[in-house]
Amino acid sequence: LRQTVETVRWDLLLAVAIVYLLMSALFESFLYPFVIMFSVPLAALGGFVGLQVLNLSVEAQHYLDVLTMLGFVILIGTVVNNAILIVHQSLNHMRLEGMPPREAIRDSVRLRLRPIFMSVSTSVFGMLPLVLFPGAGSELYRGLGSVVVGGLIVSTIFTLVLVPALFSLVLDARQALGRRLGAVAADG
Repeated sequence: LRQTVETVRWDLLLAVAIVYLLMSALFESFLYPFVIMFSVPLAALGGFVGLQVLNLSVEAQHYLDVLTMLGFVILIGTVVNNAILIVHQSLNHMRLEGMPPREAIRDSVRLRLRPIFMSVSTSVFGMLPLVLFPGAGSELYRGLGSVVVGGLIVSTIFTLVLVPALFSLVLDARQALGRRLGAVAADG
């Protein structure tokens, strides 16, 4: 069991690295995936909150076991989708329509709000029977379901607020750095 838990921990780190590198290749930048990956710790926080709420509401305690840890691996691949929608739509607005960054981010959140809520609600409502209804095997999968449900809910709320703010700050810092490097190059 210890060896399995250790393997799943490495799988978790490998999943984060693969998702980051894949997004870096797709966005052709190492900066934008960093903004997107900011939603992963928020999902982990939500996963732990979901597990704690489950432990408060049922008689059997659920701990961080192998299946529960697999719930965190599932979250990594799931929660980045919402942030990808916001960042990708913002970049499209800026590149194709010439919108200023803050306006592009604001418009992308407005346009992608419904698809984000639709995907999260289908995932959450699809997992709720796993968490709420007792039955054969429910003790085994309740922890996994609570981690995914809690992680999706918390991550979505924070993704809609913090990811656009962080993306705006990153774009402002990148623009300021570009101006500063341009001024240094002009002086040299």
